[in-house]
Amino acid sequence: MSSASHPYDAVVDDDPSVCRSVVRLLRAAGMQPITYDSAEAFLADTQHPRFDSVVLDVQLGGMSGIELGRLLAKAQVPVIYVTAHDDPETRASAQSTGCAAFFRKTDSGADLLAAIRRLTA
Repeated sequence: MSSASHPYDAVVDDDPSVCRSVVRLLRAAGMQPITYDSAEAFLADTQHPRFDSVVLDVQLGGMSGIELGRLLAKAQVPVIYVTAHDDPETRASAQSTGCAAFFRKTDSGADLLAAIRRLTA
């Protein structure tokens, strides 16, 4: 795992604008984000270190964020879901994976950052 002073965090989202904004937020906070545009791309990456957290979109093309979240829960990797599709069923599915937090894409970046910091403290 990375040092607490420079945590590595994955951002898995198929929306490039969301990836850019989350990356800017995390870099400004001294973190080292690495982005992926799909669950499959994330799973195929063998070159990066273990992640301190994964910021994960619920709806992705191919494997869903919920499916990836279930795999990550087995590996004890903390997941924070971010979605544009917040409804009770989606939220319940995400929470059933044992996620660390669940946000809408319109929620405050400060709230997302606070959740990530709690995981890497």
